[in-house]
Amino acid sequence: MWDKPAVLNRLSDLLVVAALLGLLYGGVVWIVRLPVFPITEVRVVSPLTHVTPQQVENIVRREVRGNFFTLQLASTRASFQKLPWVRRADVRRQWPGALEVVLTEHVPLARWGKAGLVNVHGEVFEAAFDGALPLFNGPEGAAKEMAIQFELFRRSLAAIGRTPSEVNVSPRRAWQVRLDDGMTVDFGREHVEERLRRFVVTYPRTIARMTKPVDRVDLRYANGFAARVPGLPPVAETKPKRGV
Repeated sequence: MWDKPAVLNRLSDLLVVAALLGLLYGGVVWIVRLPVFPITEVRVVSPLTHVTPQQVENIVRREVRGNFFTLQLASTRASFQKLPWVRRADVRRQWPGALEVVLTEHVPLARWGKAGLVNVHGEVFEAAFDGALPLFNGPEGAAKEMAIQFELFRRSLAAIGRTPSEVNVSPRRAWQVRLDDGMTVDFGREHVEERLRRFVVTYPRTIARMTKPVDRVDLRYANGFAARVPGLPPVAETKPKRGV
């Protein structure tokens, strides 16, 4: 190779280009790290109901690091998503020195047991909330299924002027609903939609006409249902199969 001037000249040119590129890269890195490109403004452009300005300010003060070019968008987005009411955060740069933040909040649908909340997507999250919400009780992982089923109960029961205040599902998927008037309705594991329709259709001419309040209705019968009125003597009846 040493006796081939053309090859040596080409290699020399390549080394010069590589050195120039290295210097250029180093210069660019040095420039973008200068304090002349600071983040001077953080704008939350989405409407907020539960997330407070103080919470946003705390995240900005603790987590927003670097200038316009060196700021890590992924880690900044993750920091905002740690806020209890934030379901999703989107962060983007706005030249010359702004950071634009879009926060999507959880929309609460129900309470989950004693501690958590369930949003309208059937996702469990933890946040402080003092408003009125129905209660969900179920096994781990059942929240999404319960959110879907709750909507069915809500729409159907609205036809008779009732709303579900509590929805319970057992590990074997037996459904039970407590209504806003305190009545408990047992649906069992099978034919839940069919039993719900039967209850709604027959309610106006049966339970709604009773002079005493009904505290429990059992729909786990093939051709009807059983209603329990507190204070009345028990009536012998054939019980449905347990867990059906």
